[in-house]
Amino acid sequence: MTTTVLWLGTLGSWLFVVTFVLDGWTRPGYRPVRHAVSALALGPRGWVQGANFIVCGAAITAGAVAVAGALGSVPLAVVIGVFGLSLVASGVFPMDPMRGYPPGTSEETPTEVSKAHKLHDYAGALVFFALPAAALIAAFVLPETGWKWYSALTAAAGTAGFLAFGHAWETDHPKAGLVQRATIVVGWVWLGLLFAHAADVSG
Repeated sequence: MTTTVLWLGTLGSWLFVVTFVLDGWTRPGYRPVRHAVSALALGPRGWVQGANFIVCGAAITAGAVAVAGALGSVPLAVVIGVFGLSLVASGVFPMDPMRGYPPGTSEETPTEVSKAHKLHDYAGALVFFALPAAALIAAFVLPETGWKWYSALTAAAGTAGFLAFGHAWETDHPKAGLVQRATIVVGWVWLGLLFAHAADVSG
């Protein structure tokens, strides 16, 4: 059962990326290089990304519960659980339309945003903080040298990506979406591999 739940965590991590990549490429009026992943939760097909946040976040949270026993680290499991729950919250509370998406929306950033948008921002900040934190913890608690280095590099890259995306978002940089996607891929691939490693150890 533990192994199955850990593989569920891997599936949730990687399915999240596959879903937003395919949805973003095929969504009319959506510009993946500029627009944030969260904007995919808006418009007629918004339910796809909304479900992606919630389903994959729930799968990651379930996997996090099994990490404590498989890898012997409660702090690592807790931080991954926070990450998963924050993804779920990101789906429950969508961002506001802005910056040209959905089509017909003003290209500007509104001066006032809804409560749901503010909650989405808080959840997003937790998402991008928790994953580098989990990688940093893993760098200390995992015994394998390769995993220590991989996790440390992921923590550094995730932190740099989080800061770069924050700046790009605040300045409405035309490549903000690309910066976010690079950061997500680095972190989510590491997380999926970590779950797979935990499944192998526990099996």
